[in-house]
Amino acid sequence: MKLDDFLTPDEQQRIVAAIAEAERKTSGEIRVHITPRCEGDPLEQAREVFAQLEMYKTRQRNGILLFLAFESRKFAIVGDEGIDRVVPDDYWDSERDTLVGFLKRGEAARGIEGVINSFGEKLKAHFPIEADDTDELSNEISYAE
Repeated sequence: MKLDDFLTPDEQQRIVAAIAEAERKTSGEIRVHITPRCEGDPLEQAREVFAQLEMYKTRQRNGILLFLAFESRKFAIVGDEGIDRVVPDDYWDSERDTLVGFLKRGEAARGIEGVINSFGEKLKAHFPIEADDTDELSNEISYAE
């Protein structure tokens, strides 16, 4: 199954634009990774993808990965150690709950865009944009079958 089977090209472009917009508010970096299937624990697989995408290579270790396995109906949110040092353990719970609601209604793209916007707002509190900020990670959606 292809990415276009889950998100239309227009929805994909809107998600990439949402990432760029959210990152204008923060030095944090956001990635979205989509795959059809997830065998086992989605958080474990998300951590593996986080490492494969080398998301730990940000200056402040402030990357966030939204991992979705659409056929398996699983997802996970992973924040790097810089974020984990400054936020409570339940920091992403509201994003998780919001995304679940959208996914149940069949509105995946709107839900992804919404949590990306929220990521940007939350990150800016701990990692405001800096004068010398650069886009350290690709904003494109990564996909693996």
